[in-house]
Amino acid sequence: MYACVCRAVTESEIYECIAAGAKSAKQIRDATGAGSDCAICIRRICTMLKRSVELATTS
Repeated sequence: MYACVCRAVTESEIYECIAAGAKSAKQIRDATGAGSDCAICIRRICTMLKRSVELATTS
C-alpha cells in the first residue's frame, strides 16, 4: 500500500527507512520524497514512526 501517493512511496519503503535509522518524518522525506508535495501523508508517516518506536520498546 502507498504511504505517499504523490511520490508513489510504499509503506514498506517507509519501514525500510525507519529500520535504517530514520527517526523523523523529515528524515523519511529526505530519503524518499514522501511528504514533500501535498503533505497529507505526514500524519501516516508519524504514526508509522510511533508504532516502530512502540514495537522496539516492547521487544
